[in-house]
Amino acid sequence: MIYFIEDDLNIRKLVSYTLTHEGYKAKAFSRPGEFYEAMAKELPALILLDIMLPEEDGLSILKKLRSDAKTESIPVIMLTAKGSEFDKVTGLDLGADDYITKPFGMTELVSRIRAVLRRYEKTKPQNPDTYSIGGLFVDIAKHIITVNGEAVTLSFKEFSLLVALLKNNGNVVDRSKLLTEVWGDFYDDSRTLDVHIRKLRIKLADCGNLITTVKGIGYKIGGDVNE
Repeated sequence: MIYFIEDDLNIRKLVSYTLTHEGYKAKAFSRPGEFYEAMAKELPALILLDIMLPEEDGLSILKKLRSDAKTESIPVIMLTAKGSEFDKVTGLDLGADDYITKPFGMTELVSRIRAVLRRYEKTKPQNPDTYSIGGLFVDIAKHIITVNGEAVTLSFKEFSLLVALLKNNGNVVDRSKLLTEVWGDFYDDSRTLDVHIRKLRIKLADCGNLITTVKGIGYKIGGDVNE
């Protein structure tokens, strides 16, 4: 199920028709209040979220989604008529998976949706991998992260970054690879990567220094990771 929040009736109808024609189940909402009511009943596989909305703007909605454990891992694609760098960077820093600037074609929209869903499926653990380094313990399958025995809550993007680093077993992961794995091929602003690494280090507290910067290349975590 894909949820679509857009106050323009014509755009809602066109996108809903396109998604249905492409084989997706979709529900469209004109106001955030309707969206929240639906979320309380059923969680979607992906959310298309317009930035300019009545009642509450899309960035505020995104912030709420990423702060709730039940919804923090749902992929979100932002829609914006502004096309401004501020909206794009702010949305991605808040945890959006992608953005599309209006006006956009339906072929592009469907392509972006498929790409985000593919990336999301890849991040789902296929095996119960566990990693332990220093005081950090991560169980990917159960989505458990602890630091010195204390549970840590990470956003979907932060968790994806941590897993990408751990899976490289202490080797350096270059910036472009991390951006592609976590944000996809459509985004190349490395500032967002730096912001998320900084947030991840803070949340990992005593283990934050396990993530080291390799100047001019990228990042790595530790040098002796045991699976």
